[in-house]
Amino acid sequence: MQSIFQILLMILDVVWFVIIVHIIFSWLISFQVLNLRQPLVAQLWDGLNRLLEPLYGPIRRRLPYTGGLDLAPLIVILAIAALRIVIRNNM
Repeated sequence: MQSIFQILLMILDVVWFVIIVHIIFSWLISFQVLNLRQPLVAQLWDGLNRLLEPLYGPIRRRLPYTGGLDLAPLIVILAIAALRIVIRNNM
């Protein structure tokens, strides 16, 4: 049973890392450090968006409109942190 918990924690760590990369990537695009007209940057951005949209989509539909501020990554990160705490307490 402990190995299942460790696998779940590892998956949560990978998702956490991908979300952090997505957040940093979005900041770099917003501040025009990265340009979406470059093919590699556009492919990475599209891949990250497609990978994380199943997590962000349901949260974005339930959140009120906040203009240009996207709170979905913050809520997902908090949910991952809560899941990690629950899993570690039950190991």
